[in-house]
Amino acid sequence: MHHAASSLAFEVQRLDVFVFRAPADPPVQTSFGTMRDRPAVLLRVTDAAGVSGWGEIWCNFPIVGAEHRARMAAYYLRPQLEGQRWDSPQSCFRALNEAFAVLAIQCGEPGTLHQIVAGVDVALWDMLARRAGQPLWRFISDREGTVSAPIPVYASGLNPTAPEQLAATKLAEGYRAFKLKVGFGAARDETNLRAMREVIGPDAPFMVDANQAWTLEQALQAGHAMERHGLGWLEEPMRADAPLPDWERLASAQPLALAGGENLAGTDAFDAFTASPALSVLQPDLGKWGGITGCLAVGRLAMERGKLLCPHWLGGGIGLTASFHLKAAVGGPGYVEVDANPNPLRDLLATPPFTLHDGAVLLDAAPGLGVEPDLLATRDFLVSVAGT
Repeated sequence: MHHAASSLAFEVQRLDVFVFRAPADPPVQTSFGTMRDRPAVLLRVTDAAGVSGWGEIWCNFPIVGAEHRARMAAYYLRPQLEGQRWDSPQSCFRALNEAFAVLAIQCGEPGTLHQIVAGVDVALWDMLARRAGQPLWRFISDREGTVSAPIPVYASGLNPTAPEQLAATKLAEGYRAFKLKVGFGAARDETNLRAMREVIGPDAPFMVDANQAWTLEQALQAGHAMERHGLGWLEEPMRADAPLPDWERLASAQPLALAGGENLAGTDAFDAFTASPALSVLQPDLGKWGGITGCLAVGRLAMERGKLLCPHWLGGGIGLTASFHLKAAVGGPGYVEVDANPNPLRDLLATPPFTLHDGAVLLDAAPGLGVEPDLLATRDFLVSVAGT
């Protein structure tokens, strides 16, 4: 890593929490529910010298949940962080998880608490990399140079309603890999798969995401039925909490590679899944669990054990940019997910916007995440601010 241990020590003087909502046009459809607007919860940490860092908390579901996560972050993170000195983000991450362990059981909200810790962890790493004058990808890795290696991306969130039309637009924008939502009935899925292949061509990387739609038996059938379309992976075909032996059976008894990880939380769960032949593709979501601290460790474990690391992200621009930095730091083959649907919070909450070169993103030497939210341009989407 490109830092001395002393450069990881920090003291947070203040934590600010921002909630945004933008209309979803068109709505984002999954097999279990539809997003009619696009929320984002951003955290900003500032140290005594006035250096700030930005993080983002995953908040897509429940649709009404963004404001609750923001209130949880403001109420529970502040007393743990403000005015405290830490020797590293890793020690802070461990301490926060310990501090919230009983609360998570008591209120039945381990997910919400994992998510607020994940968001603030990203903000802390951004702050420290900015303070060091280094891009985050280089600060957390041993990589050299002023530009990262190309980070391949894929266009995600392709809805079951005429997905080939959006795919054609994204192809023209420079995307070279695509992921379709499935789990809407075998006939509709098959029609969409055929239409997609026609538009993107026979050789373009093409994946599918069922968003936990099926039983084990249905997933086995679907894997066999979809094989002819040359798919890179089948993502979350059944419930993410299905026992590991079920995942292993599904992996061995149908032809498609399996992907998952956005709904795994905790080192033990990722350790078990990376050690198993069940998943070929690991997809941690750094705003949902782990932030940079947890997901960097997962990424390195995935690499050691021969898995693809493909960070999951379907939210605002800070989390997406952090996912680019995570992938750039870990390296290896694989993609970062980029939501294909229009979302002003993806573009305006991380400026300057990323550019695509032949299906990949390059990160430059700008310090930290290298982006800032445009708080002026997003003021019409701002729902609440805690701490400003």
